[in-house]
Amino acid sequence: MFRWRSPRLTALRRTPAAKHLLPLLFCPHQVGPCEVSTPPLHAPFSTRIVGDEPVLVRDFIRSALYDPKHGYFSQRSGSVGVLESSIKFNKLEGRKDYIKQLDKIYRQSDISWFTPVELFKPWYAHGIAEAIMRTANFSVPLKIYEIGGGSGTCAKGIMDYMKLNAPERVYNSMTYISVEISPSLAKIQRETVGEVLSHSSKFRVECRDATDRSGWGDCQEQPCWVIMLEVLDNLPHDLIYAENQISPWMEVWIEKQNDRETLTELYKPLEDPLIKNCLEIMNSANKQASPSSVRLIADTLWSKIFPRPRRCWLPTGCLKLLEVVHDALPKMSLIASDFSYLPDVRIPGERAPLVSTKKDGRSSDYNSYLDAKGDADIFFPTDFWLLERIDHFCSGWLKLHEDASSSKHGKKRRTITLDTSSFMEEFGLPSRTRTKDGYNPLLDDFKNTKFYLSVPTHNLK
Repeated sequence: MFRWRSPRLTALRRTPAAKHLLPLLFCPHQVGPCEVSTPPLHAPFSTRIVGDEPVLVRDFIRSALYDPKHGYFSQRSGSVGVLESSIKFNKLEGRKDYIKQLDKIYRQSDISWFTPVELFKPWYAHGIAEAIMRTANFSVPLKIYEIGGGSGTCAKGIMDYMKLNAPERVYNSMTYISVEISPSLAKIQRETVGEVLSHSSKFRVECRDATDRSGWGDCQEQPCWVIMLEVLDNLPHDLIYAENQISPWMEVWIEKQNDRETLTELYKPLEDPLIKNCLEIMNSANKQASPSSVRLIADTLWSKIFPRPRRCWLPTGCLKLLEVVHDALPKMSLIASDFSYLPDVRIPGERAPLVSTKKDGRSSDYNSYLDAKGDADIFFPTDFWLLERIDHFCSGWLKLHEDASSSKHGKKRRTITLDTSSFMEEFGLPSRTRTKDGYNPLLDDFKNTKFYLSVPTHNLK
């Protein structure tokens, strides 16, 4: 889920604004080398997250966040906040007033965070609804899936917007389905959307795991929309490790030490199919640009003189989710929003997470992901270039084991990544979140978040 961590997330460098939305193209950046790691990690063990057998890092993270008994989201029913009323930005003097208002909101509640769709309701959801309206095929009934719907504020905002702005037949025939893994949040969503009586018959919550293919039923060929707001950051990730710059990658597993109270990392050769696929997708762009023999010799010598271990986090949970969604909904259009960057990360490795907890109204970060015992959130930055590659792979266009010419038959998806300010300037109503002196927290503060839009083309074969 999205974290507003005032004020340190607001001082990040602004990303270049996109001037035009069409065509839906953008220039990908290259993934840099993985960062240097620390020695194998270990931490006190106080839950049943790890049993007698070693588990992959993604299974540890999944249990730490979602286990029904000791997972973070299961233990903290109040982890996602709901504002009693919308913030009146036009009545605030400026940034100082806004920060003061946020401090007051957080101090008055024991909530871990408020999502942007909550802080900027209803305008954030209205921007998403407008993006859907501009590109949806209204010759068929509008169908929207939201994965990880939080408090239901996004669903209600979108349905409100459709009721007021879409043709009457579109609203009357629409269906909005929330796929929510948390029973407590599912209950809140029903209550939030149910505030408008006419929404109730069009909205339902399916309390299940979105990565479980069986929950989606038969393949649905009709066009639909899938919304994922601050979902990717909480999906399980895997960790791979290499002893130096040229050593082969190894899978990282977690096991108990002999004292039964300490967790430690265990390294094994790459065997897990999901990890291998994700790593190949990440490396696929570099296959044709093979390094020269001189460069290989130089790298080998350098690694012997200055050996440095490497650690790299892989979004295997994202890969699994998109594989399932593409298989179940091949004609879906996707809107996803998440972090592109996280500040003050203490955990080593490329795309490493923040592990954060809140107590007595104050947030603190852990130095190791193994410290998470059901009391801490684990959330990752999203590599949007890699997300696009995964999306193309799951659509069937990007082939890992074939010649590059096999992927020249036309992409099956049109995609674009926009920073949040660009998205909201295009589709939203920025004037509604502007303070008296011109400061706009939605445009000015969320500089480390982006939107990813992906729609199907006609190249479906």
